[in-house]
Amino acid sequence: MDICAATKENQVIPVGSIEVIPTGIAIALPPGFEAQIRPRSGLAFKHGIGIINAPGTIDADYRGEIRIALVNLGKQAYTVHRGDRIAQMIVQKVYQAEMEVVDTLEETERNEGGFGHTGT
Repeated sequence: MDICAATKENQVIPVGSIEVIPTGIAIALPPGFEAQIRPRSGLAFKHGIGIINAPGTIDADYRGEIRIALVNLGKQAYTVHRGDRIAQMIVQKVYQAEMEVVDTLEETERNEGGFGHTGT
């Protein structure tokens, strides 16, 4: 779903700055679920506006207002108006992992290759 700004007045995000934008909504998720707040591709592409901690996570036990931390990576100040679509939210099931301390891990074909490892 789209998340809209609930600013009382226009809120300017200067270049290189982070501003927290109110949404005016709060949710009650059931245990075992989370909401993720994601950037809108149009804002990112057209204006360089993103979410500084994307994706942002809303835990099932949070009951406060959802506020979005937007960052301006663009070339000019950006103004957020009341009702502007500023983010997207999805709700999904969360699986809690159980950790086990071990001395060694089983080997795989990739093994320790990381950061774009191509196998060469």
